[in-house]
Amino acid sequence: MSYEKVLQAKQFVVGTKQTVRALKEGKAQEVILAEDADSAIINKIMEAAKEANVPVTKVDSMKKLGKACKIQVGAAAVAIIR
Repeated sequence: MSYEKVLQAKQFVVGTKQTVRALKEGKAQEVILAEDADSAIINKIMEAAKEANVPVTKVDSMKKLGKACKIQVGAAAVAIIR
């Protein structure tokens, strides 16, 4: 499961803005995206990932993704950094 990828990652950024920034700067290796996030956020991240040619893995829950990042709130997106 992709939550483990986040737990094992040495470096990652959490949140829509940071994920899009990492994609645009060419730093993102992979993006983990919560399917229960707002559709506008999902579309924005999918578009940025497509442009950067970075794979996107979807997970079912923002809450679980946030927990995997060791934060108290849900996370719509996480970018694993090179």
